[in-house]
Amino acid sequence: MDPAYSAQDEAFRQEIRAFAQASLPDELKRRGRYDYHPRRDDQLQWTRILADKGWSVPHWPVAYGGTGWNGLQRFIFEEEMRLAHAPTIDRIGTELVAPVLYTFGSEEQRQTWLPGIRTGETYWSQGFSEPGAGSDLSSLRTRAVRDGDDYIVTGQKTWTTEGHHADMMFLLARTDADVKPQAGLSAILVDLKSPGITRRPIWTIEEGLTVNEFFFDEVRVPAANLVGEEGAGWSYAKFLLANERTNSAEVPHTKRDIAQLRYIARIERKNGRPLIEDPPFRARLARIEIDTMALETAVLRALSAGDHGGGAIASLVKVRGSELRQRIADLAVDALGDRGVALCLNPEGEDRMFEDGLTFPTPDHGIGITAKALFRRATTIYGGANEIQRTLIAKTVLEL
Repeated sequence: MDPAYSAQDEAFRQEIRAFAQASLPDELKRRGRYDYHPRRDDQLQWTRILADKGWSVPHWPVAYGGTGWNGLQRFIFEEEMRLAHAPTIDRIGTELVAPVLYTFGSEEQRQTWLPGIRTGETYWSQGFSEPGAGSDLSSLRTRAVRDGDDYIVTGQKTWTTEGHHADMMFLLARTDADVKPQAGLSAILVDLKSPGITRRPIWTIEEGLTVNEFFFDEVRVPAANLVGEEGAGWSYAKFLLANERTNSAEVPHTKRDIAQLRYIARIERKNGRPLIEDPPFRARLARIEIDTMALETAVLRALSAGDHGGGAIASLVKVRGSELRQRIADLAVDALGDRGVALCLNPEGEDRMFEDGLTFPTPDHGIGITAKALFRRATTIYGGANEIQRTLIAKTVLEL
C-alpha cells in the first residue's frame, strides 16, 4: 500500500472530520482533551452515535455491520477520531473478541454477541494473563472442566484491562491437562455476573484504575459458550494477539500525542522564547516525528495485507509503537519543566494538594501529562512484553 494520500483519500478524511465536528458532544470532547481513559457512559454514548451512522465497527465484514472501507480508510478514520478527542470505544470487544467470533464462532454466538458489541451495549474484557502466566501464556492454570451441559471454571486472571466495566470475558482456560500445554487450551465466553466470580481493582502507578484481577470459584458456564473447538484456544489466542499487537502500534494515538506535545512546546518558555524554538528540544521532537512516519508506513503496509498484519510484522510494529509512546510521554513531561513533577489526575483542572498543605499549580495544558507518562511504562508489557516480541522477531525474521 502506498502511504501517500490521494485526492480521494483526503476527501474521505474531510468527510470523517466534518462528522466528528458536528456529532461529537462538547462534554465528551472536553473530557477527551486530557486523554484519560474514557468513562463507560461516554464510550456508550459515542458508540451509539457511531452505530447510528454505521461507523462503529469499520473493520468488520459488511455482513456483520462493517463499512466496507479499505485499510487506509480505516486508518484515516481512527486518526481523525483521535485528533477530534473522541473517546475510544470498547476496543477489546470490537477489535479483538468480535473478529474471533465472526471467524471461528458459531452462528448462534455471532447472532447473540455481535449486535451488542457493535452498539456498545455489551462491554468485553480479555481473560488471558495470570499470576505466573503473562508472557508465557501457555503455562496458564485456570481450569474449565466439562460437567454435562456446562463447564466449571476455576482459577484467576489478572491485569484485565477495563474489567471493572466489563459485562463479558473472552477467557482462555485449560480443558485438557494430559496434552502439551498449547493443545489443552480452550476459549470460553463468560458472563461476569455469574455466581462465583470476584473482581478486584488494581490501582496502577499513576493512581488510575485501568486493570483488574478476577477470581473464579467453580463458575458454571454453558458449554454453548465454547468458541470453536475444544483444545483450539491457542490458535484463537494467536489470531487475537496478532490483531492486538498491530493495534498496539497505536499510530493515530501517537500522532495525537505529537500534536499535543507541539501545543505544549509553543506555550512553555525557555530562556524567554517558546520551547518549540529550542534546538535540542526540536531535535528530539524531530526524531520522534521521523520514527512515527516510518512506523505509519509499516502499519499501512500491514493493513494492506488484509489481516491486520499477523505474524512477525505484528511484533515489529508493537515493539516500535510502544516505545514511541513512552518517548513522547517522557518528552512532554520534560517540556513542562519543574511543573512536570505534578501528577494532577483531575481532568477539571484543579491543583493537586501536597501533603504539606501547599499547592503546585499545574497549567491547563499540563493536566494529566505526568500521569500519562507513568501509565505509558506499561505499553512495552501489555499485548506481549517487548522482550518476548524481540525473541519472536529473531526466530521468524532473522531465523536465529
